[in-house]
Amino acid sequence: MRHARSLIAVCFTSGVVGGLAVAVLAWLCSEWGVTTLASVKLSARLDLYTLYSTSVWGGLWGLLYYLTVGPARSRRRWARKGLWVSLIPSGVQLLYIYPYLTGHGLLGLKLGALTPVFIIGYNLLWGLVTGILAWIFWGRD
Repeated sequence: MRHARSLIAVCFTSGVVGGLAVAVLAWLCSEWGVTTLASVKLSARLDLYTLYSTSVWGGLWGLLYYLTVGPARSRRRWARKGLWVSLIPSGVQLLYIYPYLTGHGLLGLKLGALTPVFIIGYNLLWGLVTGILAWIFWGRD
């Protein structure tokens, strides 16, 4: 039987990689002009600060993901649970960080009308990558 600490490490590591995937996708959307085409003022750089912050936050959200797969009887549908958990960081970003910490308005609408679509899409990628990698790393019980 594996220890809970091992699964916590797997979820954190999967969240880190999911955060890196989000950083790369956000950078690609910025570089290819997808955000500009959608009239959204989200620009992403692929520098050490961005990679560090997205990977650390991804890992911390991965610890929240652990709560969904921690009990042995709930270790099914890992990717689906990752997608559901990804709605929490989306909500935090859109309902707390944008309006109160950055001044971009509720849902970040001052950055563009489609900002929520991008934020939710980025976080869904995080949830999918986190769920699939946690399932792969952990294997079958």
